[in-house]
Amino acid sequence: MHDTFARLAEVLEARKGAEPESSYVASLYHKGLNKILEKVGEESVETLLAAKDAAVSGNCDELIYETADLWFHTLVMLAALGQHPQAVLDELDRRFGLSGHAEKAARPQT
Repeated sequence: MHDTFARLAEVLEARKGAEPESSYVASLYHKGLNKILEKVGEESVETLLAAKDAAVSGNCDELIYETADLWFHTLVMLAALGQHPQAVLDELDRRFGLSGHAEKAARPQT
């Protein structure tokens, strides 16, 4: 899994300086963070709807497809903000073995 994220991160970084017409990702960067966030929101909703459908039908093909879209656009969002997917993987590693309740209780209150 790490290799896939690392490969995607390289491509996303390379697209930052590309002409908007050259790739979908370059066009998202050109449109700005708000457009990228809009896509993350859109893909989140589509993933939720696909999960509801999968729960009824038992077919998870669309759920997998939409989850891939969601993860992809989330990686674009991270890259646009100068973050690498490794930071998220590191955070998940940090949480491994912790109780979810304990981890949540340890977060700073906002």
